[in-house]
Amino acid sequence: MATLSRRIPQRLGWWLGQAGRRAFASSSTPTLTTAQPAEASQAPQEAPETDYVSEQLKKALKHPDYFKVAELFTVEDLFNARVHLGHTEGSLDEHMSQFVFGSRLGHLIIDLDQTAVLLRDALNFIAHIAFRGGIILFIGRTPQHQLLIEDTAKECGEYAHTRFWQGGVLTNSTVQFGCVTRLPDLIIALHTMNNVISQHTAIRDAAKMLIPTVAVVDTNCNPNLVTYPIPGNDDSAASVHLYCKLFKAAILRGKEKRKELLKL
Repeated sequence: MATLSRRIPQRLGWWLGQAGRRAFASSSTPTLTTAQPAEASQAPQEAPETDYVSEQLKKALKHPDYFKVAELFTVEDLFNARVHLGHTEGSLDEHMSQFVFGSRLGHLIIDLDQTAVLLRDALNFIAHIAFRGGIILFIGRTPQHQLLIEDTAKECGEYAHTRFWQGGVLTNSTVQFGCVTRLPDLIIALHTMNNVISQHTAIRDAAKMLIPTVAVVDTNCNPNLVTYPIPGNDDSAASVHLYCKLFKAAILRGKEKRKELLKL
């Protein structure tokens, strides 16, 4: 059985950057004159507001579930949304074998206990990206879910691309758009396949550009290039609706915490 190759950042620090540095006061002390009150030299200096923000950002990284995303769903919710239903046995990708619980009537059954753990990790990471003001891009190629994905991105103030993905959008963006372009900080893929045979080009290009990805991977998908894979059914309307609801909730929780921190 092949081992899933994942590049999960340690405590999210590699993806989320470093905190700001403190400013140090000068060690030189001015000489007081008779006209200068002694209390002036002892007046406390106000700490920069950026120091407080940096401390809160560090605190958020140390908390195992700072945004309480674990309470957003249960394994029963996943079962009711038919997340456990995979493809037929003959279409199984060898890298997904570790997430398969068994099979019934020729169709594979996904282990929802593993899905729940990986989904909570993914939601936590999504909330942290939103908390730090990152740009999040939703992608998907299934026609029946395009409107849902676009509406989900719009409702949480992010972006979506559900049409044909032109090569070089990430790897050669300066030439594609004619100017220096800021790439997304996170890509959320509701489907990792362009069709039944080929993988979505954005998954490969995001790995090349070191852009983290959160993706739903069905039993016929290869999860090796996904930073946070979520084993589950990516075809049924009920499961995709659940994913979109959870992703939106995680993003909004991160943004709400950001507003509280910056007092907006």
